[in-house]
Amino acid sequence: MEPFTHVTGVLAPLDRANVDTDQIIPKQFLKRIERSGFGPFLFYDWRRAGNFILDQPAYHGAAVLVTGANFGCGSSREHAAWSLLDAGFRVVIAPSFGDIFKSNSFRSGLLPVELPAPEVAELNHLATEEPGMQITVDLESQRIRADGFETAFAVDPFYRECLLNGWDEVALTLRQEGEIAGYESTRAAWLPISR
Repeated sequence: MEPFTHVTGVLAPLDRANVDTDQIIPKQFLKRIERSGFGPFLFYDWRRAGNFILDQPAYHGAAVLVTGANFGCGSSREHAAWSLLDAGFRVVIAPSFGDIFKSNSFRSGLLPVELPAPEVAELNHLATEEPGMQITVDLESQRIRADGFETAFAVDPFYRECLLNGWDEVALTLRQEGEIAGYESTRAAWLPISR
């Protein structure tokens, strides 16, 4: 996983609450076993209906999405976080997230930032009124800055450390390689060797 310290990029607004994982990445696109290739199908049904806000040229290549409460509710598909990352998003800002989506995001390298609803509404307004505006989300200082807007945010210390260092679950396990080898060396000879 790529380390995440900060991101500066275009802020894209999606002023909708209760966006579930099937709206983020519909089920018919879940046939891949890789974590890539999902970006073109992000919000597929809404895009196909036409006039979708994220299809406006000012929001192409956006790195930060600001959206409504309970984003990522619904099923537990990791593909929702993968599709956002594959489409270029590194951060999603909302008043709240579905618990499993939030956990999957952290584990995939996508930063979910919870802010109070009035601050989210202000960011949505700014992004809508100033299409293409830049925003900086700094995980090291836990601050967000954009065109006269600045605020702090809280994040779980464990996930913060993992994101800052680029540690996924495999990398976390490999950090214990010495202890694992020590344990394996004490196992009875008749037990199978794990590699």
